[in-house]
Amino acid sequence: MTTITVLGSGSRGNAVAIESDGQVLLVDAGFSSKELRARAEAVGLDLTGLCGIALTHEHQDHARGAVRLANQCGVPVLASPGTWSALGRPGKRSHGRGQIGFAPLRSGGRTECGPFTLAGCAILHDALEPLALTVTARDGTAVGVAFDFGRPTQGLRFLFRTLHAVVVESNYDEVLLRTSGYPVSVQHRIAGSGGHLSNRATAQFLGDLFQPALGTVVLAHLSQQCNSPEVARQTVEPILRSRGFRGTVHVAEQDHPLPTLRVGNGAQARLQTEFEWSDGRSDRPELLFRPLG
Repeated sequence: MTTITVLGSGSRGNAVAIESDGQVLLVDAGFSSKELRARAEAVGLDLTGLCGIALTHEHQDHARGAVRLANQCGVPVLASPGTWSALGRPGKRSHGRGQIGFAPLRSGGRTECGPFTLAGCAILHDALEPLALTVTARDGTAVGVAFDFGRPTQGLRFLFRTLHAVVVESNYDEVLLRTSGYPVSVQHRIAGSGGHLSNRATAQFLGDLFQPALGTVVLAHLSQQCNSPEVARQTVEPILRSRGFRGTVHVAEQDHPLPTLRVGNGAQARLQTEFEWSDGRSDRPELLFRPLG
């Protein structure tokens, strides 16, 4: 069984834990190591099973606690060479307490870490070498994570074509951005191809990605000034439902982790969703309130 736990998401920090076969991969570590541990403990996530920390890019809201936590746990950081260089720690490749290991992630390549296989795709953002990532467990369950990109490329659409779960940014509402009071230059940066994805663009992207195996969607990295959970859900979910999506839609929070979500490979996971929540409500996730590991 594979689970995902969004420990928090927003402009002040992002982190997603994926657990399978008793091991945990952290995708982004945008909180302090102390805060990451506290959030993991709050949802019963055992970080003694941590096998690595994968980074989408070097900005502090995605990488703040990565180096310290990796050092504390004796696990490698997986990142693009550009991200690793931007963190100021190039060339260190043997890991263990006292020295941080580095495993390169490259667009179009694959990297193994514990029971997980990671694949990356270059995305458009104002970072040195940002990536969207897929993480595939041994049971075949595939999870996609994409933050901080202004528009989905064909490469990203191809990478995300066979997911069972996706954590994707739904950063801003277009009307709320225009009326936000931000200077026009800032609005253009946010809405530009190297900025962030709007709710409407996220809805279209997810609608295009839909295929029968997709059962879990998490909307993430919401702007606190130019978005709200209600607006994001109301924009995205109807498009997904119109494509035939029968799974669950969740909205990640900045200040609190989401409860752990069970995700699965193929029809079995979809049947579990339909059995457990036969009333069809999309705001009732399959929750696991149990310690992991």
